[in-house]
Amino acid sequence: MNLGIISLITLIVFTILLLIVLVGHKHNGANWGHPATNILDGWIRLYCKRFHRQGNQTIEIPEGAPLILAANHLSAIDPFLLIAATDRPIRFMIAKEEYDKPILKYMFRAAGCIPVDRGGRVEGAFRTALRAIKAGELVALFPQGGIHSEATPRKIIKPGIIKLSELSQCSILPVRIRGISAPGTMVKCLYRRSRIEIDVAKLVPYNEVSSSEFRTEISRWLLNEQIELGCPN
Repeated sequence: MNLGIISLITLIVFTILLLIVLVGHKHNGANWGHPATNILDGWIRLYCKRFHRQGNQTIEIPEGAPLILAANHLSAIDPFLLIAATDRPIRFMIAKEEYDKPILKYMFRAAGCIPVDRGGRVEGAFRTALRAIKAGELVALFPQGGIHSEATPRKIIKPGIIKLSELSQCSILPVRIRGISAPGTMVKCLYRRSRIEIDVAKLVPYNEVSSSEFRTEISRWLLNEQIELGCPN
């Protein structure tokens, strides 16, 4: 290979890398504490807002009060959609078997995700989440317990988020994602364009989450079965 071809390839590679950095930096909307993660944040926002037509929909996070995001879980892109709708880094609690997948593990670790052993030993994950909340970080869960489709909904949320809210004395902010083009999928949702809509309910104070009605009401709201949970105008 002659010197001219090597120089051309080097220039092309350098140009591509420079574009990746510049575009990611331009669209970055939250400080994750590392330049590479911030660049990835920018690309995630661009991907969600443009390709999945999420636009500039935002989740307003009240200042000064710790809270837990609780969202429905229709597809593998749900975490990206939540990231694109906030201006703060999010610590996602995810199943350990998903966290440990090759290659993805490095991305999850860089993003500060908290692995949860669904085999029953959840104390370590709870301790990590509590430390994050006390440090002022934003923690998010998918309390339905896994990805589902509209044809096979998960009818009732898992009790873990209630326990975490009570332990941390932290309010819960329910968020509902709509418009996924390939619900219930891990791969197809990545390349099939969606038209995303995000609904945000009012904060549920931690002293109300233990009520007998809360678990049923938030489960129904996440499934879009009722709108009386307190969507703001």
